[in-house]
Amino acid sequence: MSFAAFSKDFASNMFTSVENQFITKYLPQADGDAVRVYLYGLYLCQVSGDFDAQTCAKLLRLTEEKLIQIFSFWEECDLVRILSRSPLYVEYLPVNAAVGRPKTVLPEKYAAFNRELLQILQRARKDFRPYEMQRILEFLENNPMEQQAFLLVAQYCAKKDGEKLSCSHILNKAAKLVREHKYTYEQVEADLADFHLREKELSHLYTLLGIARKPQESDYAYLEKWSTLGMENGAVTACAETLGKGSLATLDTLIAELHEKNAHTEQEAREYLARRKEEADIVYLVARKLGIKVGNPRTYCEEYAEKWLERGYDSESLTLLASLAMKLSYGFPEFDAMLDELYSSGIVDEESVKNYCASCDRQLRLLQKIQSICGVMRKTQSALDMIGTWRSWNFSETMILEAAKRAATASAPLPYMNKLLSEWKREGISAPEEIPESSPRAKEAKNAADLSADARSARESWYAARRTAALARAEQSVNLANRDEAYSSADKAVKRGEIELAKAEVFSPESVKQIQEKLDRAKRARREALERLGLTEEDFTPRFSCQKCSDTGFLPDGRMCDCYHK
Repeated sequence: MSFAAFSKDFASNMFTSVENQFITKYLPQADGDAVRVYLYGLYLCQVSGDFDAQTCAKLLRLTEEKLIQIFSFWEECDLVRILSRSPLYVEYLPVNAAVGRPKTVLPEKYAAFNRELLQILQRARKDFRPYEMQRILEFLENNPMEQQAFLLVAQYCAKKDGEKLSCSHILNKAAKLVREHKYTYEQVEADLADFHLREKELSHLYTLLGIARKPQESDYAYLEKWSTLGMENGAVTACAETLGKGSLATLDTLIAELHEKNAHTEQEAREYLARRKEEADIVYLVARKLGIKVGNPRTYCEEYAEKWLERGYDSESLTLLASLAMKLSYGFPEFDAMLDELYSSGIVDEESVKNYCASCDRQLRLLQKIQSICGVMRKTQSALDMIGTWRSWNFSETMILEAAKRAATASAPLPYMNKLLSEWKREGISAPEEIPESSPRAKEAKNAADLSADARSARESWYAARRTAALARAEQSVNLANRDEAYSSADKAVKRGEIELAKAEVFSPESVKQIQEKLDRAKRARREALERLGLTEEDFTPRFSCQKCSDTGFLPDGRMCDCYHK
């Protein structure tokens, strides 16, 4: 026995500490007598002096047997250890080390609860098995949720699931509320009211996305995630309207993109989505003109389209420029470089772009005539610039073609033409009849190298004539078809469908089948229009005499074609 002790007056002013885990986990499930016995015993642990079980029972107005029964209950919960029953001696254990669970003290306390639960199940035409009912009672015993609060959860699940109601769904919903520290009827009622509002929001999104099923429990995680990101409901709705078709996962991807761009309000979202659609349409438009298939346009939007639109280029101007770039066999990088040069030159508005494209088209047609005279040469921007320079020297097409005739046998026709025209400009010659007899001509070749060069030029001229004829036939077929209203309408529908299909493959895969069927119908209508005109889609492709080299004499890898020496 210790040599020192608190006086009774000192002890009466002390405090008895109760662990919070006892209050949250065990106190709600125990009746009043069990709580009184536990707390008084806890108090006695801190007070020195003799105090037997009989005195404690009398003070608490209980029988000694009832006192032992209650301590046996707490022993099953691992909160105390009974070292002796006669005389009674109890050792208190820490609550945080307890592994036992509260047990039913008064089984009859669930009689009213069971009646109300059975009524809910009957209205739902559902019957739980005995072990399922036992799981529910065990949940109530082991968690601090009020019985009426649990019944409210059961009623909500029954209304939501109907005959598909399950014990697991009720318990999972109740367990989620417990984890959120919602135990009372009022707390659960407020949460379910909020849940109903979110259910309406989710159902609205389902309608916009074309989802036919009912909202599922896991889908609400998306709403919570978007709320955590700071997205307004209007912004989420705007994203769903933009998609039109899709899943919540697809919608989540788009919302993540908006969050990355710091667009969280409805106005910010709608402005961003409008720009996004405009940029994507520009990408698909340019890609179609350039003959390039684009899957996901986002990379092209960020790298190219966004810059083009910021500089003031509109869809009409970009269409004209892309058509020109297609004739030069440009891809996106080359087309972007061309726009950089035009922007530096101040060619931005629609009128200046039209004038530029018209000028380039004239130069291209002139370049084709030069090709027919001098042989195959690449359509490059530098070649067009050279023709533009000659035009700026006030040389007519007749004079330029005259220079081409004189340079036809030269190994490098364009540089030789430039030499001739620059001399004529310096001498003030503006018409073919003014050209003196001593004017430079391509010299007659005397050695083997020059003879070979002349032969090559002649052969290239021959190839150029055949290639030009094939291209002309294809262009004539295209013009004939475009003049037919039925074909033109069907062709536009096909092109729109191809763009929609490319978008759907990225943003709404579930709509691909429907769009593909629509596209197939448009293709069928276009094919029928061609049959009526006596044409096929193959007529739009130049039919070259040599399919290997396309009437150029050289294969794509630069090697000489088999037909070159025939």
